[in-house]
Amino acid sequence: MRKRVGLAVAALLMATVALSGCSSGGNTGMAADLPRPERDPNVDTSRLSAELNVFTWSEYLPQSVISEFEDLYGVRVNYDTYSSNEEMHAKLKAGASGYDIIIPEIYMVKVLRREGLLETIDHANVPNLENLDARFVGLEHDPNNDYSVPYVWGTTGIVVNTERISPDQIQSWDDLWNPAFEGKLVVPDDAREMVGIALRTAGHGLNTTDPAALQAAKEKLKALKPNVRAYNSDSPKDLLLGGEVWGGVVWSGEAALVMRESDSYEFIIPPEGVTIWIDHVAIPKDAPHKYTAEVFINFLLDPLVSARISAEYPYGNPNKAAMPYIPAEDLANKAINPPSEWLEKAESLDDLGDDMNQLYDQIWTEVKG
Repeated sequence: MRKRVGLAVAALLMATVALSGCSSGGNTGMAADLPRPERDPNVDTSRLSAELNVFTWSEYLPQSVISEFEDLYGVRVNYDTYSSNEEMHAKLKAGASGYDIIIPEIYMVKVLRREGLLETIDHANVPNLENLDARFVGLEHDPNNDYSVPYVWGTTGIVVNTERISPDQIQSWDDLWNPAFEGKLVVPDDAREMVGIALRTAGHGLNTTDPAALQAAKEKLKALKPNVRAYNSDSPKDLLLGGEVWGGVVWSGEAALVMRESDSYEFIIPPEGVTIWIDHVAIPKDAPHKYTAEVFINFLLDPLVSARISAEYPYGNPNKAAMPYIPAEDLANKAINPPSEWLEKAESLDDLGDDMNQLYDQIWTEVKG
């Protein structure tokens, strides 16, 4: 059965993209053309730490944004990466200490909250929360945003090089199994996403817990292996633009980056539905530099900073105040802001509990082995 949380998030974002498509304004420039943010005079510099330790996805936080924060506040930002929510969770659960900032998806925020692995966020130190679109705050996973703040949103779909694969060849998720694509696909190294795709091909939802359905999904994914050139969540665009693969399963922002570089690529959302997600900034339990982390979160919510993030990594943006600074072509890009009809069968991932989360991880490990 499909979890209600998935439908709720999908409904939220269907409304959001409907408005994005008719949004007034929209800058015509890119990140380099945006004005620089100013230092917040309300920051208590005596409480700032000398460094801030960020643990997040690769290609998710522009170096220009990091450098601006460092210059404005005199804080050195250390940047460490993970390739999946599960990898980040495993490291935190194993006792990794020293991180101040993480950026998990909604379902992982729920897991981390349940396990007591998140700090509460002092809203007094994050006044730019008011810049967020009201539709993205107060969601079911964190009703008061005490533990998490929306960062970006997007979908997981299929991108193809139309010089190699006709879009007509991708009418469903099942078409990824076409023998003509042997060794020519890249997919994310992500248990929940990939098991979810296999489940969809059999008519199941993303959050299925039925053992028989999951066993069938495992065998289905094993049958996909001949077509997979690489499991890559970090930078599949390099493989795509380099011609090593013809297409694959990618996050929407990664697809948009590829499409900026070449007109040969097209983003496809199969009719069976896609994963729709909202990633949130959060502070791990016992973060050594909590106040500085809150100042950093507030900095990310500055409209100019938020727009710069979207310019460099074009995912959907929940920051209403940033909209006037986002290029009009990005607001109209279907990979970034898909038409509402594309999202009618979208779902979001839910926390399935420790045992089931571990089962998904085990299935994925066996598939790749």
